[in-house]
Amino acid sequence: MSFHVVTGAGPTGTATALRLAGEGERVRLVTRRGTGPGHPGVERVAADATDADALTALVEGAASLINCAAPPYHHWLTGFPPLAAALLTAAERTGAGYVMLGNVYGYGPVDGPLTEDLPAAPTSRKGTLRAALWADALAAHAAGRARVTEVRASDFLGRAATSLFAFTVAPAVVAGEPVGYPADLDAPHSWSYVGDVAGTLVAAARNEASWGRAWHVPSTGEASARELAGLLATAAGAPEPALTAIAAADLARSGDEMLAEVEEMGYLYDRPLLLDSAVTREVLGVAATPLETVVEEIVRDLRV
Repeated sequence: MSFHVVTGAGPTGTATALRLAGEGERVRLVTRRGTGPGHPGVERVAADATDADALTALVEGAASLINCAAPPYHHWLTGFPPLAAALLTAAERTGAGYVMLGNVYGYGPVDGPLTEDLPAAPTSRKGTLRAALWADALAAHAAGRARVTEVRASDFLGRAATSLFAFTVAPAVVAGEPVGYPADLDAPHSWSYVGDVAGTLVAAARNEASWGRAWHVPSTGEASARELAGLLATAAGAPEPALTAIAAADLARSGDEMLAEVEEMGYLYDRPLLLDSAVTREVLGVAATPLETVVEEIVRDLRV
């Protein structure tokens, strides 16, 4: 039985902690308020993950430190740097393998499938930030100060998932209500199921081949927003979706601080976004959950 520390008890952090505990591992789940799932294998601890000394003490003796914590979306630019610095410091001091949950922002706009060997070419503030955080971690790895890896996901789907589609389109479609989405509604898009993200994080933490490089979460499907909405409506027995394309700038005028932050990421939705995960499937042995299974879970969750 190994000991692992997971930071953040959102959907992905919770899924990761439960996966490890369900496989007999000992898990310490660190959040500001000590929240998280009730499981005999999960120790919930209240701590500030930006406090490097406190975090180091909690990580001491752990095989891995898996970060699923993030500041609120509209506070990324100020909140992420101190969090990332403390996490990397704790990994350097303790020797725990550091697994970062990342995304595709650092690649910038790309025509064609995204592969892990693409250079960083961000065009947004949040993309520049994500690329810098990975560069800092990679430099520590190259210098022999830490073992680091990053697992990169696309838009989240699944129970309580936090993505623009998940908290705007999915509830409206299941309820039979009209909704706007800032995207090319017919562009194929890779989606990351929360359970598959957790599975990739755990696999990366356990595999010595994972350190010093990034991995893509195997996509649960490459459906367009319109196709995904249709699958949700069918599974829910709801009317045909009344889904319309809107401009990303409309979100900025909504008055919602977090939705306003989406505008600069509009390039992710106005063209195909396909995440190549062949290396993850081959080396880490992670397979994607069928999209139909994920859709059924979303419908059940929304109807609770």
